[in-house]
Amino acid sequence: MTGTDPERDNLLATLADRRAFLRGSAEGLSDEQARATPTVSTLSIGGLVKHVTATERQWMRFVEHGAGSDDADYTIDWESLDWSDPSSIPEWVLRRRDEFVLREDQTLAGLLDDYAACAQETEALVRGLDDLGVSHELAPAPWNEPGAAMSARQVLAHLIGETAQHAGHADLVRETIDGRKAMG
Repeated sequence: MTGTDPERDNLLATLADRRAFLRGSAEGLSDEQARATPTVSTLSIGGLVKHVTATERQWMRFVEHGAGSDDADYTIDWESLDWSDPSSIPEWVLRRRDEFVLREDQTLAGLLDDYAACAQETEALVRGLDDLGVSHELAPAPWNEPGAAMSARQVLAHLIGETAQHAGHADLVRETIDGRKAMG
C-alpha cells in the first residue's frame, strides 16, 4: 500500500518524535563535545547518533530483504574473541564497534545529515510497503529463538524503543557535558 494509513502514520510519527529527542541532545555541540564520554560509560552523543543511524538502516535492510542482507555471522563464539587483538575479530564486529565512535575524520554535522537522510529512507521504504505485516525470519543468533521472525510492524516498534533508549542515554551525556536537558 503506497500512501498513508493511521497505523503507519502513527508509527512513523512516533519514531520521528524519538529521533527529535536524540537530535535535541546533539544540538549546538562542537565535534569535540560530541566525542566526549563524560560519564563512566564509553557512550558519546556522536557515537549514539552514529549507532542509531546504522541500526535503523540495518533493520530497514531486514524489512526489505530479510536476514543475511549484511555480512554478520552471529553464530561466532563470542567468548573466544580476543578483544585486545583486532586481527582476531571479524571485520563486521569491528564495524559495529566503530558505530559507537565519532572518529576524528567525522563531524557531528555530517552524522546528523546522515541521520536525516536515513529517516527519509525509512519513511519512503515504510510508506512503500504493501503491508506492515510483511515478515522475515531472523538470522540465527544466540539471542534469537530458532525460527523466530519479525514483521515490519514489529521492526518499527523495536526501532522506536531503541531510539528512545539511546535518546535517553544521549540526554544524560548532554546533561553531564553542559547541564542542558533535551528531554525535559
